[in-house]
Amino acid sequence: MKSIFFKSLALCFIALSLWSCKKDETRTVSTVAAAGTLTASTTTLNLVQTNGAQAALTLSYPLATSSGYVVPVTSTLQFALKGTGFASPKEIVVTSKTYAPTVTEVNNMILALGGKVGTAAQIEVRLKSGAATNDLTYSNVVTLSATPYLASAWIYVPGAYQGWNPATADSLISASSNGVYTGMIAYTAGNLEFKVTPEKKWDVAYGDAGSGNISTSAGDNLKSPDAIVKQVTVDLNKKTIVFGTPNEWSIIGDATLGGWNTDTDMKVTNDGKSNFYTIKTTLGVGEMKFRFKHDWGTNLGGSLGALTAGGANIPVTVAGTYVITLDVAASKATMVKQ
Repeated sequence: MKSIFFKSLALCFIALSLWSCKKDETRTVSTVAAAGTLTASTTTLNLVQTNGAQAALTLSYPLATSSGYVVPVTSTLQFALKGTGFASPKEIVVTSKTYAPTVTEVNNMILALGGKVGTAAQIEVRLKSGAATNDLTYSNVVTLSATPYLASAWIYVPGAYQGWNPATADSLISASSNGVYTGMIAYTAGNLEFKVTPEKKWDVAYGDAGSGNISTSAGDNLKSPDAIVKQVTVDLNKKTIVFGTPNEWSIIGDATLGGWNTDTDMKVTNDGKSNFYTIKTTLGVGEMKFRFKHDWGTNLGGSLGALTAGGANIPVTVAGTYVITLDVAASKATMVKQ
């Protein structure tokens, strides 16, 4: 009888153990809703520079949600050139159910994605929704058609070389407003540090984030590697900065300091009003020419008032210090003795 009692008691413990295990396996499940339908107020966009501040279109969509065990979710609009399969999309995280980019923003985005000025382009848009990289869903794809326009843009480089004054700082130009800016900065010994500002004021400034990267949250100043004229390229899409040898116009010849073997780089100040290259330098009696990228493939010579490609050497008959200005667009130059 005692044996039967202990066997029954053992069976009760086993049953209780099994019930406990089953209860432990109960879990609260998180359910993330799939990306919904994306719609556009229009798919044919008329990009006109004078309307730059106006909305180009309105995109509408549902925001990502989760239920059950609630987890953080994100809704992101992806933009890419049609046919690229969203391999390298432009992504914008959204927190409202509509997004209305301006004409300027759409124009700049198309150019940044690889579109060409004056050429019709098709941009695909989709909504990416989810909580993690392994739990993402995508909406339908909407195709937008637009022709981007040329609209140059500038950023500025205040630094020690010019007294840390954004209002008078040299600038870098993006000829097609694609987010990549370049220009020449003349750094001097002991004055190599600087920052980058989107406007001629200190409200927003990019500093050194290390390894060729820049950030508005970086407090350290950027620094040129040399105390000479450098070609500075800032990519605000990738948040990077690169220093290089100027790929711009220079003077060369036996009248210049470098003779016929070494270019003397000119400098352009991109102020949005002109594209003049200038230099103040010592010239001797002799000849000189203008050339591009330190290469004879593109050079200008002949008369200062009417320069021609591959033209004759330009004579310098009186030695001295000169301010030389080159207007490439007008194919003319001036040489003013100081």
